[in-house]
Amino acid sequence: EWLSTAPALQYLLLPLHPKHPTLLQTNCHFFLVLMEFLLQVKNATNQIVMNCADIDIITASYAPEGDEEVHATGFNYQNEDEKVTLSFPSTLQKGTGTLKIDFVGELNDKMKGFYRSKYSTPSGDTRYAAVTQFEATDARRAFPCWDEPAIKATFDISLVVPKDRVALSNMNVVERRPYPDDESLVEVKFARSPVMSTYLVAFVVGEYDFVEARSQDGVLVRVYTPVGKAEQGKFALEVAAKTLPFYKDYFNVPYPLPKIDLIAIADFAAGAMENWGLVTYRETALLIDPKNSCSSSRQWVALVVGHELAHQWFGNLVTMEWWTHLWLNEGFASWIEYLCVDHCFPEYDIWTQFVSADYTRAQELDALDNSHPIEVSVGHPSEVDEIFDAISYSKGASVIRMLHDYIGDEDFRKGMNLYLTKFQQRNAATEDLWESLEKASGKPIAAVMNTWTKQMGFPLIYVEAEQQEDDKVLKLVQKKFCASGPYTGEDFPMWMVPISICTSEDPTCAKMQILMDKPELTVVLKDTKPEQWVKLNLGTVGFYRTQYSPAMLESLIPAIRDLSLPPVDRLGLQNDLFSLVSPATGEPAARWEHPALCHSPSPALGGARILLRTPKGCSISLDVGIPPQLHTNCCISKSVMGLFLLSSQVYVTVLKHGDSSTLDTMLKLHKQADMQEEKNRIERVLGAISQPELIQKVLTFALSEEVRPQDTVSVIGGVAGGSKQGRKAAWKFVRDNWEELYNRYQGGFLISRLIKLTVDGFANDKMAAEVKAFFESHPAPSAERTVQQCCENILLNAAWLRRDADSIQHFLQQRRAPPAPV
Repeated sequence: EWLSTAPALQYLLLPLHPKHPTLLQTNCHFFLVLMEFLLQVKNATNQIVMNCADIDIITASYAPEGDEEVHATGFNYQNEDEKVTLSFPSTLQKGTGTLKIDFVGELNDKMKGFYRSKYSTPSGDTRYAAVTQFEATDARRAFPCWDEPAIKATFDISLVVPKDRVALSNMNVVERRPYPDDESLVEVKFARSPVMSTYLVAFVVGEYDFVEARSQDGVLVRVYTPVGKAEQGKFALEVAAKTLPFYKDYFNVPYPLPKIDLIAIADFAAGAMENWGLVTYRETALLIDPKNSCSSSRQWVALVVGHELAHQWFGNLVTMEWWTHLWLNEGFASWIEYLCVDHCFPEYDIWTQFVSADYTRAQELDALDNSHPIEVSVGHPSEVDEIFDAISYSKGASVIRMLHDYIGDEDFRKGMNLYLTKFQQRNAATEDLWESLEKASGKPIAAVMNTWTKQMGFPLIYVEAEQQEDDKVLKLVQKKFCASGPYTGEDFPMWMVPISICTSEDPTCAKMQILMDKPELTVVLKDTKPEQWVKLNLGTVGFYRTQYSPAMLESLIPAIRDLSLPPVDRLGLQNDLFSLVSPATGEPAARWEHPALCHSPSPALGGARILLRTPKGCSISLDVGIPPQLHTNCCISKSVMGLFLLSSQVYVTVLKHGDSSTLDTMLKLHKQADMQEEKNRIERVLGAISQPELIQKVLTFALSEEVRPQDTVSVIGGVAGGSKQGRKAAWKFVRDNWEELYNRYQGGFLISRLIKLTVDGFANDKMAAEVKAFFESHPAPSAERTVQQCCENILLNAAWLRRDADSIQHFLQQRRAPPAPV
């Protein structure tokens, strides 16, 4: 049993040593670690087995308390299992003792474990920071350990670093002193951490500025930025300083550490990581330029900060027992981030954004035959990366939102306090949360939620109404919704569905709330006149689709036209209708003409994008008012340079009508951009260029030094999404460069993202077979389910194209705005 790493986990960072500048230009970067573990040997043994990867142990010894030190005589590495066995010449008896290990590790370039992150100084010099990313199973790349969430310990960390560098870890600095062996180095000691899991340990060494504040509870909050960009950390600082007290009050549990640091990392695979007390972010998820950042970037930063700080309680203070319960960490944080932002910035109307982003994305993925339940049994930790997806995050958030609405805020908060108080500094499973919420609310939480977390998919609720004097009688029927067509399985999956019902009497308030716990249900809405419309799923909170009878749907049209139906309800209704013109239902393409879609067809346009690009001769497009000189030869001059800051759509239109000089100008703008936000905006739209040779130039650019490793995926994805020929070129590029791309991203979610962005938009059966065959001969284990989902989507796209392409094209051509009068 691992008790702690007291008294020290000491890192000597050789690659950052100023006396060895050549190391900064090579891949030979190493760190030397002196580590001590306080252990309890529960059964006599002559071996100790630990997780270990990319590490060379120099010496190891074990000293029983009050007895002589015993040196290990062998180190047997099991590389495939990422383990090492330390063998001792004599039996280690039961009791406590100290395990000492000296080892050397590699500061890698893979954005996981302990790695180097390249950045440029204000003067243009290239330098490297040393940073960590341990979730899910990469702490073992920084130090031998028992790298599982349920095996917790305290950590005492020391870093030996150049004296002109910033050194950070989970806890506050308690001592900073000259290193006795080298006057150019300092040893930085940090306070002992609380008991925590290995994946939450973090340390960073580099050059940074910071801004700071104290929350109203007295917690020191700092935001670390690249040198010279402290001003860009002020918005995140404001959000964090508001967020900590919000969560303290919401959970009625104080933040347990004396400080929290938020730091922008140049090369970072994920959006952010919730390391306890030292939260790491992509620059675009933390930095806001007060003058140039757009409102959507502010919302994004607010959401990501809210998400990661929620984890300080839900995930860090109480940690999942095993990776099977990952969804609970991520789904909960992905829901409460919106609750927090809605509290801090009510003007954002953030719940409408939740429905258009998380809720919709989750339903699209969960309608596939190759989806998976929220709770996935994880055997080997290598399987974890595959479930960092929209089911764990977005469906998890959606069902938590539904649960919160079903319980009510007051009882939900009571249940959360019970859960966090009971399990603080321990581990818990999904069932433990249900038990606490059940105790607080008196409702059958476990029974309800098991139908949502242990089986994949979600229901379609069919509803029809019959007027009986002054009452409306509703008949509801639930069945599984499938993107591939009506469900034909031998079982009959059923969900316990919390359903809210509103009427035109008050579109913002539920007239009735029920729990549909059977396949069919009849309910009576008292005092509901014939002229009053009825709508299910108030606020689009329930995770289901609704199919109304023709008469009920017609009655809703006036509320859509006069906007008396709230935006989030209109959005949910449109999404449901659009899903019902897909091949899943066999509904005729004529439903494209339905007023509920015609009035505001943006969801349909998004889903039909693939169909519009695939038919030969289809030329429907949306331009955004680019000056005529940019439509002709796209010669970009300084006089119109300010136009480029308006939106990504401007970039797209300029590139679409541009030539090689246009692309060169865009690449120059990319190089000159000081904000990573702007660089990313350009990277995502370069694929709009139309000439084949320029498309190849963009793809080559994607793997160049000009693009950060995590952003290569966005450039390739932009090419694939830019045009039909771009999609083909991007797919060929990925196949031709697969070895390099896979080595860069393997074992992480970016490989899944790359595959999805590249192939998901194809729309013929032959391509589905080609994609499947390629990945059978080039396996990517962490992306196996993604490949299956993409192949399924390609087949669905093909079926949709065969049925509806002509009808949709005709429909949209009829609705094109007439040319403006001259």
